[in-house]
Amino acid sequence: MSRQRAFMQVDVFTDRPLLGNPLAVVMDGEGLSDARMAAFARWTHLSETTFLLPPTDPAADYQVRIFTPGGELPFAGHPTLGTAHCWLAQGGQPRQAGVIVQQCGVGLVRVKRDGTRLAFAAPPLRRGGPVAPELHAQVLRTLRLPADEVLDVVWVDNGPHWIAARLKSAEAVLALRPDYASIGQLELGAIGPYPAGAPQQFEVRAFVPDMGVFEDPVCGSLNAGMALWMMEMGHAGASYVVSQGQVLGRDGRIHVRREGADTWVGGDVTPLITGAVTL
Repeated sequence: MSRQRAFMQVDVFTDRPLLGNPLAVVMDGEGLSDARMAAFARWTHLSETTFLLPPTDPAADYQVRIFTPGGELPFAGHPTLGTAHCWLAQGGQPRQAGVIVQQCGVGLVRVKRDGTRLAFAAPPLRRGGPVAPELHAQVLRTLRLPADEVLDVVWVDNGPHWIAARLKSAEAVLALRPDYASIGQLELGAIGPYPAGAPQQFEVRAFVPDMGVFEDPVCGSLNAGMALWMMEMGHAGASYVVSQGQVLGRDGRIHVRREGADTWVGGDVTPLITGAVTL
């Protein structure tokens, strides 16, 4: 039977309303079937909708289920930060001081306060390295680019099956007009550097039409996977800022920093809606 459940909607990876990636959060998902969760995610038609549940792992503070309009994800970045913000705003108290432990499809993900922002520890890559030649060719067709314009095409799979294409410049990333008829089921990201001295170091775009979202406005999981690869290969320093969403009229910022063995992916969360939903 349906009942009222606490609900919030927040804007992630921005400190200014309407410029980041929106997230719907059902604060009490107990008793909802998978089908009901999926139906509500289709109805919100946001890139992600999350449902908070009691943890089943004793080390976790809460469990989260993450849905796109096209199905469930084992992990996603902006839902991790947005859900943690909402959990704290509703009075959540972490078991371990200073660290929130989220249970999701990839296991346990740590979230911490990073100044005025929240940041999550990037999960390890499940698959890395160059993609097979046929996938490389598919990526070139999708991006409508010749081979000499794409520096790398690699797996950065951290739950979502991301493939990353490294381009020569942020300008080239912003100019992309993908051929969505060629992308198929690929989850494809592109990254390119800004000139030295720019306030942000990279521009990123994320294309996921098979998930029901042609382009994700600001994507934490893609940036987390890219960060691990970029730093390992020496394509990025130990701390940098990414811009994402300009083509969609957004202006998100992702703050990446390596600390010891961890790579933290952070951003601001701006609350917009607080109320109840009948589900």
